[in-house]
Amino acid sequence: MEFKMPLFKEPDFSTDRFKNAPDAVLKPVLRDGVAPDMYHATTIFPEYFKVGGVWHLAEESRMDCVAVLKGEEIKTVEFRNLKKGDMVFVGRTENAEEGIFVYTNGFENDEEFGDSFAFRQSRSRETAYSKDYDNIYELLRYEKKHGNIIWVMGPACAFDADSRESFAALVREGYVNGLMAGNALATHDLEASYLKTALGQNIYTQKSQPNGHYNHIDTINAVRSCGSIAEFVKNGCADDGIMYECVRNNVPFVLAGSIRDDGPLPEVYANVYEAQDAMRGLIRNATTVICMASALHTIATGNMTPSFRKINGIVRPVYLYSVDISEFAVNKLKDRGSLSVKTIVTNVQDFVVNVRKGLGIRKGEN
Repeated sequence: MEFKMPLFKEPDFSTDRFKNAPDAVLKPVLRDGVAPDMYHATTIFPEYFKVGGVWHLAEESRMDCVAVLKGEEIKTVEFRNLKKGDMVFVGRTENAEEGIFVYTNGFENDEEFGDSFAFRQSRSRETAYSKDYDNIYELLRYEKKHGNIIWVMGPACAFDADSRESFAALVREGYVNGLMAGNALATHDLEASYLKTALGQNIYTQKSQPNGHYNHIDTINAVRSCGSIAEFVKNGCADDGIMYECVRNNVPFVLAGSIRDDGPLPEVYANVYEAQDAMRGLIRNATTVICMASALHTIATGNMTPSFRKINGIVRPVYLYSVDISEFAVNKLKDRGSLSVKTIVTNVQDFVVNVRKGLGIRKGEN
């Protein structure tokens, strides 16, 4: 079955509700990094602001930022990036009463809504995911040609030989337009290529190797001696795997640092706000985001991912998936406000292998 993009239906601004609404109020920023009182906090949904009697869509949105009028454009700005003199939209209602309208059902599909009472409506390890997998295969085939696919990965994806090889195949075949992770994912993937282990265990047999506890830091040290992951690959120290394929196929990646990192690798962002900016740089073009087995990176990504994207004048949905073996981890993202996320409770190593197979990519293809 071929993927069909849902149509976006704009609000009917000809109705009295919108025609009689006042213009949205703007207040200036009086001090860098401090929003004016009663600022309007943005969401992941399409938001419209009435300016000069006309409703305007803020074409880029994300959670917990503020809307700033710059010329004729409405920009979504983090509090820390506000500058004195910026004109910020204020108002705490979202139903047009104050010239601000948050539109939550532009892509609503009536077929998705059934009886008010039904069994097993939450997503758990008991949920049937066959249809979800088929939807993902269709979506990824479509997005390979028309969209931008960003993956967020925890280190578990690099600990298993088959999942690591499967994701490398996804990169080779063009199903990865960007990768976001921490120091651990890249370290253990490179360790697997360099020393055939992850955290000192053989990635296929899981047998611990003599002095294997040195392997990941030996790998980091070797990469640092080369100066970068790209040079590590160029020098022949890594010849397969996730990071190798990202380098070889010019797929951008952002590695956000953690207080617990060893090393870290040269490309890892040590400053959390620089990492946040770099992640937002990748998300800015994303149309599908798949997060796997990294609760903190997943929540961070969910907070900065809008439910829509305007491309060539057309508003389309952004698809967001959270995949984890822990029900708590996938539900945490939804609890934090990323209501558009689709969750799958499964082992992410199996998930990656299934996605490769479902897309018809044979094992070991180059």
